[in-house]
Amino acid sequence: MPNSHFQSAGIGLFMIHVQNSGNGRNVCFIILLCIIVLGGCSRKTDWLQFRGEGGRGASSSRIVPPLGIRWKIKLQENEEKIRSLNPPVVIGDTVYFGSDDGNFYALDVKSGYMRWVFKSGAEINSIPCADKDNVYFGSKDGRLYALSRETGQEIWNFPIRSQINSQVTRYGDHIIFVGDADAIYFLSTDGKEQFNVYNPGWYNYTFNMADDVMYFGTGPRVDQVGPYDLNKRDFLWFLPYHEIEAIWYSFSAIKGDLLYFGTADVYYGTELGFYAINRHTGKIAWVQNREGVFHSDNIENEYFYFLRNLDLLDFMAPAVWRDLVIFTGGDCAARAFNANTGNLRWEHIFNTPVSSAPAIATGRVYFGILGDDNNPPKLICLSARDGKLLWQMETEGSILSAPVIAGKRIIFGTDESVFYVLEQVF
Repeated sequence: MPNSHFQSAGIGLFMIHVQNSGNGRNVCFIILLCIIVLGGCSRKTDWLQFRGEGGRGASSSRIVPPLGIRWKIKLQENEEKIRSLNPPVVIGDTVYFGSDDGNFYALDVKSGYMRWVFKSGAEINSIPCADKDNVYFGSKDGRLYALSRETGQEIWNFPIRSQINSQVTRYGDHIIFVGDADAIYFLSTDGKEQFNVYNPGWYNYTFNMADDVMYFGTGPRVDQVGPYDLNKRDFLWFLPYHEIEAIWYSFSAIKGDLLYFGTADVYYGTELGFYAINRHTGKIAWVQNREGVFHSDNIENEYFYFLRNLDLLDFMAPAVWRDLVIFTGGDCAARAFNANTGNLRWEHIFNTPVSSAPAIATGRVYFGILGDDNNPPKLICLSARDGKLLWQMETEGSILSAPVIAGKRIIFGTDESVFYVLEQVF
């Protein structure tokens, strides 16, 4: 294992500094995990926002298991497992997503038929957004693309100085995305820059938009992030790092005045934190700490499990349902806390670690668990109310990001580059 130094960076973000003892190179990974907010259609058959409305990981779709495979497709052949396959956007009968093969896909959600495919100049690790005419995404080739939703034809592209490994969001008249260690860009819908906010050193950066405030913008220093008011072009406050010490800070879900997020430390075993913070003041409303549950005493296994999740933009992302906030990932457990008080309501422990964040529909929680020599990877369905196992299905590879729930379908990708569309059987 390389000699490692981890530095805390703040809510919704993660800074890890790894020094390779063999050649002295420094590699920095900084991940800010939050939400995509999209405008447009609100039909129950659509999934327009990363983690759903308010980032709460919940769908209004009425879907119940058992579920069958509508179709699945192998995107590419890889000798090694892929580390990320970001959640898609589903609009009407089309599902849109990018892949690390450099392709951006538009597939028929009913059949898997490829409506069109666009080849970018490098891997795609951004999450798209769409409006009534276009779909927008970034690429590691350093360009923000706008394509026709109907034909896949390039309408315009906007080049920057760095890779784009962030979500892309349309908020009002802004198209918003982030360049690695560059800037947060605000474009017009025809691809003209309106303004930008300095990004001193953050990579793979995502954010949540609510009430014309970005949770979170990047401050003048790499250790300063906070809610950025788009109207005032100023910060409301900065995150209190001294009160929340951790290596990993998950994306945050918003409900009312509170932001919910998870944290992780992996120095001497895995220490997990579950937080609610007032989004107007930055003050902590409640916190619960837990020692990570693993069925092995090998600390290196916990470390490598943690590294496995670094490219997942929604790692440890919570889901909010009624008066509960539900966390999966970080260890072998799924947990539900009272959203107002933080009291533990239920905990469900599995034989292998959880592989994805949760998504909720009709009072049921869906997420993946990893496989091992004795247990295949699975899609899990628990009761949101009490955590009881309701249904499960073996999958070809471990589920990466949280499933997307659109109408009567559940959609996800695995680390074997398999893209699934499941459908309610009855």
